[in-house]
Amino acid sequence: MRIKLSPQRRDDGLEVFKTGHSLVVNGETFDFSTMADGDTLPRAAIASGWFAGDVDKDGGELTLTLLFPLPFNFSQEQAFPVDLIDVPDGAVAFPRPLPLPAPEAQTELTQEAPV
Repeated sequence: MRIKLSPQRRDDGLEVFKTGHSLVVNGETFDFSTMADGDTLPRAAIASGWFAGDVDKDGGELTLTLLFPLPFNFSQEQAFPVDLIDVPDGAVAFPRPLPLPAPEAQTELTQEAPV
């Protein structure tokens, strides 16, 4: 399976779990196992806002595009993601955001701000 990511600045999360030709996207299951080689499932036929394009099956491999939410502390790897190739079964690993500032740094910034 090849998963392409379409980054979009938003604060909600994305959890994906893969089993064979099925994906569980934020708790909702999408089973693509009935697709034959050469088939294309149009985006409009998928009842989810997380898919950003058609799903294709070519050479036994599924290729699909998911919307990828970017938090405010997004990393370059998230903003410009590479395709996830040969995704193994299990939880899908996505690029990680930058670390959040330490709580002490946030407090100092708040206290130094002019009123």
